[in-house]
Amino acid sequence: MNRRLLTILLSAFVVAILCSYLVFRVVGQHLNGGPTTTRIVAAATDIKLGTVLRSSDLTTISVSGTLPKGAIIQPANVVGRGVLSNLYAGEPIMESRLAAPGSGGGMAATIPPGMRACAVKVDDVVGVSGFATPGMRVDVLISGSPSQSANVGSRVRTLLQNIEVLSAGTDIQRDGEGKPRQVQVVNLLVTPQQAELLSLAANQTHIQLALRNPLDTQMATPPGAAMAELFGDRSAPHPQTSKVRGAPLPPARFYLVEVFNGSKRSEAKFSHEGK
Repeated sequence: MNRRLLTILLSAFVVAILCSYLVFRVVGQHLNGGPTTTRIVAAATDIKLGTVLRSSDLTTISVSGTLPKGAIIQPANVVGRGVLSNLYAGEPIMESRLAAPGSGGGMAATIPPGMRACAVKVDDVVGVSGFATPGMRVDVLISGSPSQSANVGSRVRTLLQNIEVLSAGTDIQRDGEGKPRQVQVVNLLVTPQQAELLSLAANQTHIQLALRNPLDTQMATPPGAAMAELFGDRSAPHPQTSKVRGAPLPPARFYLVEVFNGSKRSEAKFSHEGK
C-alpha cells in the first residue's frame, strides 16, 4: 500500500477519534449539569380562603432543580381540602396553605387547635375602610360606665392586645321589627378565656378596634381614660391654701374688772393674748 495513503488514513482516524471524544465530553457535561424539572400542583385560578379545592381549581407547573418544601406532586392529595389563605393563579400549592385532610373548608378549618374565632360587631368606618383584613393585628378597646350606681362617667380601657383578625365581612341580622339588616362583623382569633371577655364586653360596653403594626409585639400598659379628663378645665388655677409658719395662735382671753366709786359701779374689760 502506498505509504502516503496510509499516513492520510491514519491521520483521519486520529482526528475522528479526537472529535468523537470532544463531542462526548460536551454532550455529557450538558446532560449531567442541566437541572431536572418536576411538575407540581398549582392553582389554576384565584382561590379564596376557606374554599374546598376541586379538580377544576388545579393545574400543574414545571419546577427546575430542588422542589420547594411542602410542594405537592399528585393532584389527588389536594382535592377536597380547605384553603387556609388566599391563593392566586399559577401559585404553587404548599401543604402549609391547606387544612388537614377531612377537616373540610370554611373558616372553621383555619382555626388552630386550642383557639377560638369570636365575632365582634364594628361600625361602618372599620368595616368599609377595609383595614381589618385577615392577618392584620388589632387591639380591642372597650368604653362604658364601670358602675351604674356611682356617677363616675364613661371610661375606656384596652381589653386585649395584639389579636389576629381571622376574617372580616358582613352578617345579616334582624332588627327590632324583624327586618333583615347588614352588620359589619370582624372575627378575631382568641383563646377561650379571651372569648369570654369579648362576649361580656360586647353585651355591656362599646367595642372599638385599634390597628397596630404586625411587627410590634410589645404589650403596652395604658392606664385608661375617663370622661372627666376630656372635659376637665386643666387651665384653671388650682386653689392654694395659705400656709402659716409656726404653731397656731391661741384664742385671746378677756378679763372683766368691776370698779366701785362710792355708790357708782362700773365694769372694765381687759384682753390678754396668750403666748
